[in-house]
Amino acid sequence: MTRFTRSDTLQGATFVGADLRGARFVESDLSGVVMRGVELAGADLDAPWLPHAGSFRVNGVDVIAFVEAELDRRFPGRALRRAADPDGLREAWAALEQGWAAVVARVEAMPPGTADVRVDDEWSFAETLRHLVLATDAWLGRGVLEREQPLHPLGLAFADAGSGGPLDLSVLTPGTPPWAEVLAARADRVGQVRAFLATVTAEELDTPRRNPWDPAGAETTRSCLHVVLEEEWEHHRFAVRDLDALAGAVG
Repeated sequence: MTRFTRSDTLQGATFVGADLRGARFVESDLSGVVMRGVELAGADLDAPWLPHAGSFRVNGVDVIAFVEAELDRRFPGRALRRAADPDGLREAWAALEQGWAAVVARVEAMPPGTADVRVDDEWSFAETLRHLVLATDAWLGRGVLEREQPLHPLGLAFADAGSGGPLDLSVLTPGTPPWAEVLAARADRVGQVRAFLATVTAEELDTPRRNPWDPAGAETTRSCLHVVLEEEWEHHRFAVRDLDALAGAVG
C-alpha cells in the first residue's frame, strides 16, 4: 500500500478517476481541497478544528453549524466551552468533570486492560488522560500560573513535539505507567483547574499571558482556559468514539 508522509508534496495535485477507497488521511492538511462528483459512501471525517475552518460545504451547504449543534446535543455541557465569565467557566468545568467521570466508570466496567487498548492506532484511553495532564500543565501550569517547570512526568506529548522549546518535554517518562498512577495524575490536574476556577475573578480572566508553546504569542487567562476546555471536549469525544468501537468489537 502506497504511503505518503510529511516529506511528500501533494499540494495542488489533481486526482481524476482515482480510486481512493480505504485511503486514510492522518494529521494531514486538507484545507481548500475541492471534490467534485465524488463517491463518499461510508466516509468518516474527523476534524477537531472544524469550527475554526471558516466554512465546510457538502453539496453547497455549509455544515459546520449543523455539526457543532449535534455535538453539543450529544455531549451535555460542551456548549459551555467558550464561557467568558467566572461562573460560566465554573459551570463548564463541572460539566466536564461529570462527563469524564462517566467515561472513566465505563472503562473500568470493561475488560481489564481496556484503558491501554488503541483503536486505529489512535491514543488509548490511558494515553488520552496522560495527554490531558500535559495540556493542563501547559495551559494552566505554565500559561496561567507561570510555573517554570509545570510538567508531570506522566504527561504525554505528540510524537513529533520534540524535547526542547519553551516546555522541556525531556522530563516526561516514556513507557506505559500503571493505570492507577495515570488516574492519580489526572485527578490531581483536574483538581488544580477546579481550585483555580473556584476563586478566579472577571478581572483576572483579562490578565495578559504568554502562549506556553510560543512565548511570543499573546494570550489571556481566559483564552488559556478556553484551550484547556477545547482539549478536554475534543479528547472526550475521541474517547467515547473509541470506546464505542471497542464495545462493538466485543459485542
